[in-house]
Amino acid sequence: MSGNWLLVYMLLIWGSGFVEGLGVNWGTMATHKLPPKEVVQMLKDNGINKVKLFDADQSTMSALASSDIEVMVAIPNDQLASMGSYNRAKEWVKRNITRYNFNGGVNIKYVAVGNEPFLTSYNNSFLNTTFPALQNIQNALNEAGVGDSIKATVPLNADVYGSPKDNP
Repeated sequence: MSGNWLLVYMLLIWGSGFVEGLGVNWGTMATHKLPPKEVVQMLKDNGINKVKLFDADQSTMSALASSDIEVMVAIPNDQLASMGSYNRAKEWVKRNITRYNFNGGVNIKYVAVGNEPFLTSYNNSFLNTTFPALQNIQNALNEAGVGDSIKATVPLNADVYGSPKDNP
């Protein structure tokens, strides 16, 4: 084995001890859905301790209660414009976040404001609605008293980096 490959191999072995968790995306749009409680058990059985939900489905959220799985709850892109209203953002936080935020509830860590809303294929459809939605959701989290432990974020796709074709 060459010296460079040996170094890479040793770094991989050494670095593998620093993994803090394994997470998955959990979508609920399927023709043959599994019961949420079964999915939660499968996640736990496989050592998966972080999950991103693409919406705040009540049965999914209820199944995650007391599981200690860290959860990111997403606001679908088609709801971003309505989150431009602070009152709507407060309602969304109350209905989908603080409702589940209690001892033995859902371990919510993040609210994803949209799902890759700046994706090139969306042709800037969500460009003017994402930032106001992000601000309103974080302010609503703060007002609800959970802003220190639950943060709003915008998931990005790698295409936002947009490097020129001649310099990938």
